[in-house]
Amino acid sequence: MLSKDQALTMLSLQARMNAKVDPNWVQARYPYLRAVAIEGAEAIEHHGWKWWKKQDKDLPQLQMELIDIWHFILSEILLRNEHESAEPLDALLAAMASITTQDSVMIDGNEYYLPDLDLVRKLELMIALSALRRIDMPLFASIMDDCEMDWTELYRQYVGKNVLNMFRQDHGYKEGSYLKEWQGREDNEYLVDIIHELDPQDADFGTRVYDALQAAYPA
Repeated sequence: MLSKDQALTMLSLQARMNAKVDPNWVQARYPYLRAVAIEGAEAIEHHGWKWWKKQDKDLPQLQMELIDIWHFILSEILLRNEHESAEPLDALLAAMASITTQDSVMIDGNEYYLPDLDLVRKLELMIALSALRRIDMPLFASIMDDCEMDWTELYRQYVGKNVLNMFRQDHGYKEGSYLKEWQGREDNEYLVDIIHELDPQDADFGTRVYDALQAAYPA
């Protein structure tokens, strides 16, 4: 499970990123759960579902889709609550607590028992719930398990991607002056090394990731 500090860090980073994209993002009320549905469909494509041709599951891409989905889930939680107060944190922690008490999903009077479902079926359920404007944390946690990702890895990858996106914006990404390749390696490669060298339990994990990127970036 996420610690309280980790949950607060992710909510804070997401609010900052949303404000970077659009300072009026709260008033705009973007359909974040629609984005979850679209990313869920992309995850199914990375898993493979076509019975008329051979397909191999792409686990790294599935995990990347989960990170993107988590961005939008956090955004929806922030939007539904006062993003400047403790309410989003309380809502996220309450949703996390439901993981240990719920093992099924109810839609239109039909109950779906999660341990009986394969990954594609779970992704379909997440898409359906997103269309109904519902967030189901036990379902998301079950999908994570099937994608061989625990909460520590989700936190590590989420913070890393969020901080890298912010770093890019701060260093001229929008203006076209940002250098994506550093000494023959892409910034994503540096990021992977950095997030696995640092301790994700550190309350300043996000700041340390940013500082490490800054230290590696060509002057």
